[in-house]
Amino acid sequence: MTTHTTGGSRERILARIRAAVADAPPAPEILRDYRTIHAPDDPAAVLDLLHENLADYRAIVHRTDPAGVAALIGRLLAARGARTVLVPTGLPSAWLAPDGPAHVDDRAALTPADLDRVDSVVTGCALAVAETGTLVLDGGPAQGRRRITLVPDHHICVVRAPSQVVASVPQAMPRLDPTRPLTWISGPSATSDIELDRVEGVHGPRTLEVVLLQE
Repeated sequence: MTTHTTGGSRERILARIRAAVADAPPAPEILRDYRTIHAPDDPAAVLDLLHENLADYRAIVHRTDPAGVAALIGRLLAARGARTVLVPTGLPSAWLAPDGPAHVDDRAALTPADLDRVDSVVTGCALAVAETGTLVLDGGPAQGRRRITLVPDHHICVVRAPSQVVASVPQAMPRLDPTRPLTWISGPSATSDIELDRVEGVHGPRTLEVVLLQE
């Protein structure tokens, strides 16, 4: 049975709630004296922790420097057998070798079927959180629209270290714009049924590779 609430009914319900809490004491002040970090105060240790937790979530993690990033990404695309790679408009050109797969530009006109035919996507990120092994995308120029990281089956995400690496979620929040489309990624897309059989690639890429670009 479906119950429909009219505008008048909704207002009566809200009025009763307001009356019920009218004499309630004010909400207590939110205490924020908790620890904001559990990792050592050492960028190298934080990067190692990020690497460990990304791998624990079944992401495939690589490390390189600016001189080697294009060759590394080229090898990853070749190993995947990628013939096409989706490229956000602001992705640094130095990250992709000129003799790699054909580029597909991130355009509003791309349909889900178009994105599904793309072999791989390469993006940057907004931040990476070491303690949770999480990548955060916010639709910036090097990341493109949210959908380009949800439909293709293979996602290579480049994280600049140490500038884009934070130890904890409390450290990440002040650096993120809540008005932007934030996507928090911990490992490749996965789900499990009632018997706990894990299935990957249901609502995102089946394979997530992370390149830690040590600047």
